[in-house]
This record gives sequence, C-alpha cells and structure tokens, in this order.
Amino acid sequence: MITRQQFMTMTVIFFLVVSGIAATRMGGDGPKNLKILPKDISEQRLDSIMSSYNKALGVDCAFCHAPKDKQKPEELDYVSDANHMKDEARKMMRLTIQLNKDYFYYDTLQRPEYLRVVSCYTCHRGDPFPADLK
Repeated sequence: MITRQQFMTMTVIFFLVVSGIAATRMGGDGPKNLKILPKDISEQRLDSIMSSYNKALGVDCAFCHAPKDKQKPEELDYVSDANHMKDEARKMMRLTIQLNKDYFYYDTLQRPEYLRVVSCYTCHRGDPFPADLK
C-alpha cells in the first residue's frame, strides 16, 4: 500500500520530470536567422560548429556577432546581422562548401573521416585575416 506521503512525492517528481522535458523541447524554437546552416540544427551541433570557427580564426564570438547593447558589449545578439563580419563568415561558409563539393568527394556518409577536405583552418590557421597563400 502506498502512503499519502509517498503518493505526493511521486506526483511531485512526475510533474518535475514532465515540466523539464517540456521546457527542453519548447525552449526557444531553436536558432534564428540561419542562412547557411540547416534550420533544424541542434544547439549542440551549432555550438560545436561555432567553436570550430573560433579556433580556426583565433577569435571569440564578438568577432562576428554584434552586442545586444553598447552599454553591455559582452552580451551578444546572435540573431542580428549588424556586424558585417557575420556576412563575411557566411560568404566563407559558402566558399568552403562549394570547394568541397566541386573538388572533393563530399558525401560525408561515405567519405573516410581522415579526409578532412577544406575547412576554415585550411587557410586561416588561427588568424582572422590570413596572409596571402603563395
């Protein structure tokens, strides 16, 4: 027999679990203003890609993303296109995608993992403005 206290405890736990699941599934409708990356990309995958850009260019997020408020430049508005470098980044993304499609076997399901093809790091190597490659 379940006591009243056990029943109440299980009910509270059940509602906490259900509300937690609902919050993670409904939280924010995903990333906004994506023009190159897929609209249904997971936040984890998006963060991973953005982190790879940070490393490849040796920059932080503010290099491409505009601040929400000039009084608080550390808070970034990831949706805004106010920083022109964001559009430049999109151009570079299109470039690497096209290079990989035109000159490399681009089917990622069949391409061996060790063939990394062209990425941001190929040219930038930690520099936001790479020197001419001659």
